[in-house]
Amino acid sequence: MIMTRLKFLLIATALAATPAIARDLPPGLTSARILPGWMDGQGNRIAAIELRLEPGWKTYWRSPGDSGMPPSFDWSGSGNLDKITLHWPAPEAIRSGESLTMGYHDRLVLPFTASPKQAGEPVSLSASVDLGLCESICVPAHLELQADQPAPQPDPLIQAALANVPQPVRQDLTCHVQNISDGVQVAITLPHEQIQIAAIELAGQPEIWVSGTEIEQRADGTVAVADFVPSSAAPFPLDIQRLRLTVIGSNGAAEIEGCQP
Repeated sequence: MIMTRLKFLLIATALAATPAIARDLPPGLTSARILPGWMDGQGNRIAAIELRLEPGWKTYWRSPGDSGMPPSFDWSGSGNLDKITLHWPAPEAIRSGESLTMGYHDRLVLPFTASPKQAGEPVSLSASVDLGLCESICVPAHLELQADQPAPQPDPLIQAALANVPQPVRQDLTCHVQNISDGVQVAITLPHEQIQIAAIELAGQPEIWVSGTEIEQRADGTVAVADFVPSSAAPFPLDIQRLRLTVIGSNGAAEIEGCQP
């Protein structure tokens, strides 16, 4: 796992320039832009980052798994911006050899809500984005994106992406935590067997590496299993109430916070 993560440090970063649509794109992208979106009834701006990928290429979800590179965003070039809330569409499970990652093929529309500092004043959007792009190998990429002015009406493309965001669900889940040589392993009993994809995250602790989540059949039911490895590469006290389980099945996608031993 350590060697897989270190390979990103050995590859030069590809750069892209932009006005509304990025040009001189890094390998794997055919276009990159901020969809300008619209203003909602509370004075927030609803917009989205759109990435179109070349055939066979993928990019990563917020918690990429075994060998992925989580994307990061710098919005400091924006105007009258208080905060950004990202709305991640349900990801795909992508297996490459023994590695399991979570991400997107073909096209990613990542909606977000931009809340203003000064209510009633316009919000301008400018983003510096660092992300991973993969075909047979993975390369870090950098994008500089700016948005045009918002439209008077909602964008159906953004609305469709919002409809694919996992919905929060309140449910009591059982989990088991055990120490492993370089961290801890978590097994969460899934709420039903019709789940096709599961991902376990640890909210608020991005410094802890999280493996891809495997679905296993055990004597006591179907469980989602993931490893959590801190920089110390040793077992550590894990707060199970910070765990977040995302599940995707035939009935859609959902997110469940916390679990019980």
